[in-house]
Amino acid sequence: MGKMPKEKDYFKSSDISMISAMLCYSYSIEKIERQNTGKAFFLIEKDEKLEDLIKLFFAHKLKVDPLSYFNFLKETKTRIYNIN
Repeated sequence: MGKMPKEKDYFKSSDISMISAMLCYSYSIEKIERQNTGKAFFLIEKDEKLEDLIKLFFAHKLKVDPLSYFNFLKETKTRIYNIN
């Protein structure tokens, strides 16, 4: 059995648009933490490129394929509401 992942190894956000953009860059949602309030937090594994992509996202300079982004957004919304 491999090592247990630590919270510091993951980026955590409730921003569905940013997470969907990161999925366009081959990241994947490792876990969804649902709150009692209905809010969901997404965890994606950190690497050396992630922080730069997030900075580009907030600077409105991140480029994504529109169709991929739309599909990832729909998929992410579906995952929020499908409790596994």
